[in-house]
Amino acid sequence: MSIVVMVLAGVVLVRQATAGIIEAKKEASLNEAIGAYVFMQEELRQSQARAEAVHESLNRLADHADAQAAQYHVVIEGPGVNFVSSGIDSATVPDTLRQRVREGAGMFVTPTKVIGAKTSEPGIVIGTALIGSAGERYPVYYIFPLTTEVGTLRWLEGAVGVTGAVVVLALALISYLVTQQIVRPVRRASSTALKLASGQLGERMTVRGTDDLASLARSMNQMAGQLQQRIRELETLSTVQQRFVSDVSHELRTPMTTIKMASDLLYDAREDFDPLVARSAEIMNTEIDRFDTLLADLLEISRFDAGAAVLAPEETDLAVLVADEVEAHIPMAANMNTELVFRKGEGNTMAEVDPRRIRRIVRNLVTNAIEHGEGKPIVVTVAASETSVAVTVRDYGVGFAAEDAPRVFERFWRADPSRNRVVGGSGLGLAIAMEDARLHHGTLAAWSRPGRGAQFRLTLPRSTTRRLRGSPLPLIPVDSHTPGEA
Repeated sequence: MSIVVMVLAGVVLVRQATAGIIEAKKEASLNEAIGAYVFMQEELRQSQARAEAVHESLNRLADHADAQAAQYHVVIEGPGVNFVSSGIDSATVPDTLRQRVREGAGMFVTPTKVIGAKTSEPGIVIGTALIGSAGERYPVYYIFPLTTEVGTLRWLEGAVGVTGAVVVLALALISYLVTQQIVRPVRRASSTALKLASGQLGERMTVRGTDDLASLARSMNQMAGQLQQRIRELETLSTVQQRFVSDVSHELRTPMTTIKMASDLLYDAREDFDPLVARSAEIMNTEIDRFDTLLADLLEISRFDAGAAVLAPEETDLAVLVADEVEAHIPMAANMNTELVFRKGEGNTMAEVDPRRIRRIVRNLVTNAIEHGEGKPIVVTVAASETSVAVTVRDYGVGFAAEDAPRVFERFWRADPSRNRVVGGSGLGLAIAMEDARLHHGTLAAWSRPGRGAQFRLTLPRSTTRRLRGSPLPLIPVDSHTPGEA
């Protein structure tokens, strides 16, 4: 913008200077021409009074004009005379000016090119006519070169250009220095903010001076300090909570084991009790089993929260593992009048996984499908690609809303709180399954629509050292109806 302003200012200045110089030269030339014309007219009148021939008078005037060639040039036209000052060509006088002089009275001014033997330069030509005693007209032209003025204008253009360049460089330097004073603190603030966002809560900005940037630095440092304090408080609270859950779960294991043993004895001897007592023993045994499962899941969740969960990977055929789990759940599915279908795609399904954790994931997915499948078929599919293996569990039950898909993996979340659990569980199964999948650097995702069932997809890399790229199975199932329906 500074360069544009300087260029525009320079152009305007040069144009105004040019117009002023040319106008001043035109006025001076016109005054000079008027003086020369008055002198020549008087000489011509006196010559005619002495009865000299016209051509002799004009020649004498031409000789006198030639002596003034240092200031201007003259062209005289008359009978027997066609005088042109030395150093110029008669073509210097435009034809349009010649025509105007022949047709009208007065002085006519027009720009021209002063044509010399080897060069041409800008100039001004003033045309008029000498009047003889009998009223005859003899055209005369005064030609003023603009040599000095052109030199002045060129010097002025150079001076404006050099001055503009110096001013632009000075503005650029000033802009650079001012920008650096502003940009550097802003960049430091941006870098500090990025470090704070990445977890380096001890990062602080250097405060210098008392200007607005120093105020910004102090504000950021204050914000960082408050943020660090709050995060430490939250970390401490989270650690206390995790430790509390872990300690409570662990401490409950011993009395829980005792209660479980007593409950099993009562359950085994329920046939010797009254019907009411026998039913109470059955209910107590069922709820104690659920309580035991909840304690185990709480202990597992506490390990994930504490970062103590580790993998024990080994080369495993995922298809065989999933098929075993499906077969193990056939009796449970039969009790719910549900058909379990296992399908294996083409390709090698070997992968480096922790078999115990993968079995737990598949077990949770199949159990949930049986519970919510409404007695309709459940399809479990295993497929593989060059870099990954995947398992999908598809049911055709009640399903849930699409916006609830990310929430199904939250702890203790239920799509329908009023719905009683049929199979049972702690409400932590899918949350643990998600943590197990992340531990393998894999993904666990869900798709569902109300009344059209749901599909869960587990995708794992073939090796724990590889990154997961895509999945061999789609998350959204191809079918949207129960098999056999129209």
